[in-house]
Amino acid sequence: MAEVLLFHHAHGLTDGVRQFAERLRDAGHTVHTPDLYDGRVFDELEEGLAYAREVGSGALLDRGRQAAEGLTDELVYAGFSLGVMPAQMLAQSRRGARGAQLFHACLPTSEFGDGWPRGVPVQVHGMDGDEFFVDEGDIDAARALAGTTPEAELFLYPGNQHLFADESLPSYDAPAAALMTERVLEFLDAVAR
Repeated sequence: MAEVLLFHHAHGLTDGVRQFAERLRDAGHTVHTPDLYDGRVFDELEEGLAYAREVGSGALLDRGRQAAEGLTDELVYAGFSLGVMPAQMLAQSRRGARGAQLFHACLPTSEFGDGWPRGVPVQVHGMDGDEFFVDEGDIDAARALAGTTPEAELFLYPGNQHLFADESLPSYDAPAAALMTERVLEFLDAVAR
């Protein structure tokens, strides 16, 4: 089975992120859920984003790097929105990556090097009407990644919710989340072979 390092979004390590990780564990995978916020969880997205700005992206990336220390090199790196930042950075820069799963966000590969590493499969999941994913350029980065990397898949879901896969948030969309989870599990089964 696969071993996954899963990073939370700007609300923090919510019950919904924990429940998603538990679904992957129930399927036989090992899932690590580091807390980049030191126990803080925010009800409002704006509060979580303000805290992330206060901590700084460099510090959050360092916390992500530290979370990977001591774990096997052969990880699948996954992240929800803000958590895509450390997940994508590690997938692009840490040797041995088995894959990456980027939920609700995608950064240009130039942010973390000279492109996506050859042989590392990646999935990007987002809603086609999500203002963060669409208006902030994540969908363009995801399309570029999918267009230049044979191992990349972009999955678009109908709707406008940002964190649609976190069942503890009002933005949860059960049908989209179920389909995303199915695709995630198929991906993990494939990379675990």
